[in-house]
Amino acid sequence: MTKPEGGLPVAILVPADFNDHAVSRIDKAFRPVRIERADPALVTDEMRATVRGIASYAGISAAMIDALPNLEIIASFGVGYDSVDANHAAKRGVMVTNTPDVLTEEVADTAIGLLINTVRELYAAEKWLRDGDWAEKGNYRLSRLTLRGRSVGIFGMGRIGRAVARRIEAFGLPIAYHNRRRVEGLAYGYHATLKGLAEAVDTLICVAPGGAATERAINAEILSALGPNGVFINIGRGSTVDEAALAAALESGAIAAAGLDVFAEEPNVPRALLDAPNTSLLPHVGSASVHTRRAMADLCVDNLVSWFAERRPLTPVPETINIKARG
Repeated sequence: MTKPEGGLPVAILVPADFNDHAVSRIDKAFRPVRIERADPALVTDEMRATVRGIASYAGISAAMIDALPNLEIIASFGVGYDSVDANHAAKRGVMVTNTPDVLTEEVADTAIGLLINTVRELYAAEKWLRDGDWAEKGNYRLSRLTLRGRSVGIFGMGRIGRAVARRIEAFGLPIAYHNRRRVEGLAYGYHATLKGLAEAVDTLICVAPGGAATERAINAEILSALGPNGVFINIGRGSTVDEAALAAALESGAIAAAGLDVFAEEPNVPRALLDAPNTSLLPHVGSASVHTRRAMADLCVDNLVSWFAERRPLTPVPETINIKARG
């Protein structure tokens, strides 16, 4: 069990529900402190005095960080950490870690599955069979869309974006991308603006992180640029999409179809998207396999163990990469 020299086990705050495997490891290595949600109002005097780490799925606000004066590290479960105020953590000298790499291939697999399902209507075709319509009414209709002849743009060419691109290459489709900056050594076409990318392709896959810089970046202008044959796929963050504009584009025919695994206010999905016949919708399952979630849980806890045993993080986020352990 991880302890400071001669002291009690390190107290780790675990807000709300958390991965069972991660919890079992935290139970063995630390002194877990459970709390209903990451709410400063629920922080007790004992928590203020003893908690030195947080392990969480949930957002950790500046107020929550300030409520824990002895906090040293926030181990965030997932590659995206926009719900953690990492900039404020850095100002407070608090390390923030995430779980990159271990979920890359799983999420990329999901992106391709969602793309194919959206274009070829596989869910609707299976429902046709299961409902007995194949036997009673005949063959399912020909899908209006196909991957053949498409060109693909990727918004966010990080680890997952590159893994998606490798899979798209196997389909023989041209690939282009938009990032804040060009990725050195990457042969795909680069567009300095998201609108330029949307104008150049007919299939746009969003793998961009959340945050103020990408808030509603996929808006009516971008969807219009994608065009009436356009297909939009999002496995990044729901906050990157203006969902009202997307629903309007789907209804008007400004784009042809959309496949979404993430939404702005999960688990609430806008009725207009649920009712649209040209959407394929998933409940944020990009990395949701037992294998991958266990690997994510291990990395989350390994960051805590490494921090308190060796005074170093394994996967710090950029905002806190220069934070040093106290003492």
